Amino acid sequence: MSARRLRRRVVSRLMTGLVAGLCLVAVLALLLILGHLVAKGASSLDWSFFVKNPVPAGQAGGGVANAIVGTVIVVGVAALIGLPIGIGTGLYLAEYGSVGVAALIGLPIGIGTGLYLAEYGSGRLGWVVRFVADVLNGTPSIVVGIFAWTWLVKPMGGFSALAGSVALAALMVPMLARTTEEMVRLVPHSLREAALALGYPRWRTSLRIIARTALAGIVTGCLVGIARIAGETAPLLFTALGNLNFTTNVLQPMQTLSLQIFVYATGPFDEWHRLAWAAALVLMGLVLLLALAARAAVRQRHGTAR
Repeated sequence: MSARRLRRRVVSRLMTGLVAGLCLVAVLALLLILGHLVAKGASSLDWSFFVKNPVPAGQAGGGVANAIVGTVIVVGVAALIGLPIGIGTGLYLAEYGSVGVAALIGLPIGIGTGLYLAEYGSGRLGWVVRFVADVLNGTPSIVVGIFAWTWLVKPMGGFSALAGSVALAALMVPMLARTTEEMVRLVPHSLREAALALGYPRWRTSLRIIARTALAGIVTGCLVGIARIAGETAPLLFTALGNLNFTTNVLQPMQTLSLQIFVYATGPFDEWHRLAWAAALVLMGLVLLLALAARAAVRQRHGTAR
């Protein structure tokens, strides 16, 4: 064996070991977090934790039923707002290269504006939208919360779950738009050409052929986006505020798991700290379930491709 070949083999093995070690460190961090949450919070999980509301300060017992329901409502409304806008914007960016400002406000208005710009608009607008989406992806969530407080909470005269959902949707839209665009761009051009050759209009080709082909990847992006906003706290401090009472009125302050964890973890009572660890474990479990669902969607997509 020549010296050069031996050196290449040694370097290859060293780099492979280095990469494997770095991967182990990344996985170890997640395992340590999960292990610590299980050790601290698993003992506090029981039926009453999921079905009872918080008790007055200083008393033992109680649960986080109001926070669990609030999380489902706030994140659900945010998904109803953000998913159509993000997916629609991504489709326009991928198919037409330009998108109207109205597409960032709502899908119905965005369809007409986007189609008009596709025929008569400038491609520079698409570059601007992509740039803005990339910048918004890196914007701190607390900045979005302050923005929502200024334009929603203050004019409405009070905190509300709806304002919190809008703030979370604003965090979701840029990521969904870019993810959808990348997934749609992976669809072969031959499908577009075949649909257009059969007489399909371009808008129908985008919605019925292209979007359906990229559906698994789009669903994956949606699940990842929902998982991201489910654990956000800073925007909700300025919008939803929190509510120790059980409520389903989106026009009133509402509690979520992230807000409940913040209140309990910063409180002076040991009982609150115990419940905070349990709530953190539940929230982490929900995020993991969404991540597993995203992985299943990816697996389905690759299986379909084969």
